[in-house]
Amino acid sequence: MELFNVYSLYPIEPVRGKGCYVYDAAGTEYLDLYGGHAVISIGHAQPDYVRAVQEQVARLGFYSNSVENSLQVKLAERLGRISGYDDYRLFLCNSGAEANENALKLASFHTGRSKALAISKAFHGRTSGAVAVTDNPAISSPFNRTPNVEFTPLNDIGAMRAKLATREFAAVIVEGIQGVAGIHCPTDEFLRAVRAAATETGTQLVLDEIQSGYGRTGRFFAHQAAGIRPDLITTAKGMANGFPIGGVLIAPHFEARPGLLGTTFGGSHLACAAAIAVLEVIERDALVENAAEIGDYLLAELHKIGGLKEVRGRGLMIGIEIDGSGPELRKKLLFDKHIFTGGAGASTVRLLPALCLTKEMADRFLTAFDKVKGEK
Repeated sequence: MELFNVYSLYPIEPVRGKGCYVYDAAGTEYLDLYGGHAVISIGHAQPDYVRAVQEQVARLGFYSNSVENSLQVKLAERLGRISGYDDYRLFLCNSGAEANENALKLASFHTGRSKALAISKAFHGRTSGAVAVTDNPAISSPFNRTPNVEFTPLNDIGAMRAKLATREFAAVIVEGIQGVAGIHCPTDEFLRAVRAAATETGTQLVLDEIQSGYGRTGRFFAHQAAGIRPDLITTAKGMANGFPIGGVLIAPHFEARPGLLGTTFGGSHLACAAAIAVLEVIERDALVENAAEIGDYLLAELHKIGGLKEVRGRGLMIGIEIDGSGPELRKKLLFDKHIFTGGAGASTVRLLPALCLTKEMADRFLTAFDKVKGEK
């Protein structure tokens, strides 16, 4: 049997990693500034994380959600304290798409409404409900188009208010920063306006922090820069440093009852042990603060490089729009300079490194990027 080939693969296979580096079988070292789609939050093979996962799998890797699991309670308490949402409740699942599906379902159950408002160019996942609120023709399909979902432009307060004023929508879903679209930030003013309009119309505000959360932008969640509190917050990617897990942070006004939500693998003992270890390292090593510091440095230095169309982002979530082919520049960085980066569209290079990135690593990238950018 062969693989069902749906990925465009580089002819490189990382076989081990350490911190912000990965290595192929020949021992070639690559600086990883993409973290496997923003998944590696505390670094590859972080020793305390590895120890926690090894110890847990030796005890108990999995049992179903039909019995108590004190690791879920510990994870919820620690996440609530570190994030500032200790009065919310946590539902655990397996992925970001699943987290968004459950958030939208909760909003519909709570309001009795069946429509969702999303943002133009949004990406929220590839399962049926998540892809319905995704505005990307390369990812969506005719089967996912539904009259129950409408879109409004990012940062257009008037258009957003006009939509919500109809009081038809169960939820309005917004990314903390649009990632797949190319690192586009909602303004603080826009987020505050969405919060106010949602409150006024009884619409539930869902903040998709799957890529922008867990300290990546220099705050635990990107939306916290605007000083707002959503009704539902979805998280996943950096949550367990590569172990599959997702979650929904749920405001106190939602009713919980048996059978409302469910999952087989979500919140397993092994997943929770991995996620707890991530929070311990983030807090102990001040990685949120490091993301803010190194991110500010990278953004400032990138703005000094001439010939770029635009530099966007916050913290260690950065989009560099170049005057040329983004994929070609990324290939040069990878094969000539041994640096992994991500892409978005035809001309944007995306940086989503682990939060333990150092200034020296940032400088290596800046030197390589400036040199490769100038090559024809």
